[in-house]
Parts: sequence; structure tokens; C-alpha cells
Amino acid sequence: MTETTGTAQGTQPGRALAALLRSWWEASAREGRDKPTQQSLAKRLGIDQTTLSRYLNPRHTSNAPRRIVERLHEVLHAPEDDLARACALADAAAEAAPGRRRTTGAPSPAPEAQDPKAPEALDDSGPDATTTAAPAPAAEVPRPRRPLTRLPAVLPGLAVTALFLLVVGGLVWWAVPAPGDDAKATTGTAATTSAADWPVISKGHVLWGARTVQLLLRAHAYDVKVDADYGPATAAAVTRFQTAHGLNPDGRVGPDTWRLLIIRVDSRTTQADAVTAVQYLLHRAGVQTDNTGTYTPSTMRSLKEFQSSHALPATGTADEDTWRALIHAQGAGLHK
Repeated sequence: MTETTGTAQGTQPGRALAALLRSWWEASAREGRDKPTQQSLAKRLGIDQTTLSRYLNPRHTSNAPRRIVERLHEVLHAPEDDLARACALADAAAEAAPGRRRTTGAPSPAPEAQDPKAPEALDDSGPDATTTAAPAPAAEVPRPRRPLTRLPAVLPGLAVTALFLLVVGGLVWWAVPAPGDDAKATTGTAATTSAADWPVISKGHVLWGARTVQLLLRAHAYDVKVDADYGPATAAAVTRFQTAHGLNPDGRVGPDTWRLLIIRVDSRTTQADAVTAVQYLLHRAGVQTDNTGTYTPSTMRSLKEFQSSHALPATGTADEDTWRALIHAQGAGLHK
């Protein structure tokens, strides 16, 4: 699997750090151990699951602090050689975080030594300040107050001004949308934009990308092994699928292939591998559900929960928009 090289290849340190931490988590299932869920892993780290999901998502702006990086390295039994690089990326990401400035200018010059023969500077707060301070101004003679003879003439003008400001304020309140509506509109737009494009999965991809493609191929009756490794056999099966559907047979799963490869999953779905793919992606996206290959009430609840959190209609049906959002929730694809 290729390593993330961070700023050496122009990648932002935060994204490189998240990709490295996610690779630790993905590779933690070895030597007979099961990969921990994000929920259980977050409890061991002392943080909530949403925060951990952000730390493991290269597309998110949140960066894991150094203490979390060190704890993840220990809990996931990550390679020893990765710790120094991960800590360096965490420090670089913290330095590059918005709102943090680094002082780069020359140090300010030291104050000059005072000549012992020179007279001491005046201190306005010292006991001798009265001997050197400027003379106090003469006390101002209060002027006699004028009687309020013009007040009645001023009142109509003030009333007109107040009425004008009241009308303008009402118009502004009516024209500006409520904060809640604006937040909902912003959330919906962001969710639509983030799921606008399908990723391209091809030979060399591993883990979630390869596993999802293999499960969907099996749902279409293609005999492929589900080993989370997009090798020659998977590429050949994709090529046959593309040829059968009039697509360019390049062996790569792009937007056109995705749209024909996904299967609508609901309570009537009989393709167990398609249901398994949905349950697998929900679990990786941080939504707990069962992994049975059968569309259960738990699967419906988990789908509705995921759809609601991504500004999608909470139907409990895995349609094209839901599939696309599920795939985008997995983060960046990984290669060998």
C-alpha cells in the first residue's frame, strides 16, 4: 500500500495525517484480531464518535492532536516507523490551522541602557509628579442652564425618526431568512455538492472501494472473490459487465459504471450481496447496523438515520443518491 507523504508531494499535512490514521484503522484487523468499530475506538480514546470520524476523514478540516495520534498508534498496534511521521504531520497540521500565526520577524531590539548621568525620566505616578507635571487647567465656570423652551418643537422630529427606523427594521427582518432556515439550506447545498461526483475505482484499489465493487458484481451474478483487493480478476469482471451494458470496457468503475452497478435496496431486495454492501458502507460511515445480507428493520432505521444526517429524504431505501452519499462518506480510496 502506498504511503502518504504529506507535504513532500504537496498534500496538506491535515489530509495526509487523516489518510495515515485511517490506514492504521483499516489495517488493524490482523493476527486474528477484529477491526474495532469507530464507536468502540472513540470510547477508548476518550472522545465522541463524530470527532473520531472527522479525524479519520481526509476530506474534513478537523485534525487529530498529537495526543490522539499517539494513543491511536498504541491502541491500533500501528507500525513503529509510522509514529514519528504521524506526529510530525500532527504538528504541521496544528501549525497550519486557521487562526494560528507564527512570529517570523526579527526579534525586537533590547531596550537601551540608561545613562547613569542622565536625569531620570519623569513618572506621572511617582510622588514627585507634582513638581514636573503641567499646571492644571483652571476650573471651568459652570454656565447657567437654559430653560427647556424648545423641547416641544423637537419632539415631533424625534417621533418621525423613530417611526422611520421602526419601519426600516421591520422590512429588514421580513427580508432576511431565519437562521434555522438558512442553516438548513446551507446544509442541503453542501450535502448535494459533496456527493455530486462518483469516485473512480480501478485496479490497485483495496479495502472499501474494492469490496463494494466485488459485492455489487456478485449481486449481478458475476463470480468474483470478495477479498477487498481490486486485482486482475475483479478488473476482468468489470470489463465483462461494461461490455454487456454497452459501456467503454476499460475495467475501471467510474460514474457511468457505478450507476448501472448499484442496485436499489429496500425490503423487497433479494440480492444478499447488494444488501451486504449497503450494511458494510453504513457500518464504515459510523452508523451501526446488522451485517446479515438481509434487509431488516435495523437496516431500515440505519438507512433513515444516514439519510437524515446527509440532507436526503429519510425513506429507508438505498437509491442512487443514497448510494453516492454512502460511497463519499468512506473518504479517499486507498491503493496498494
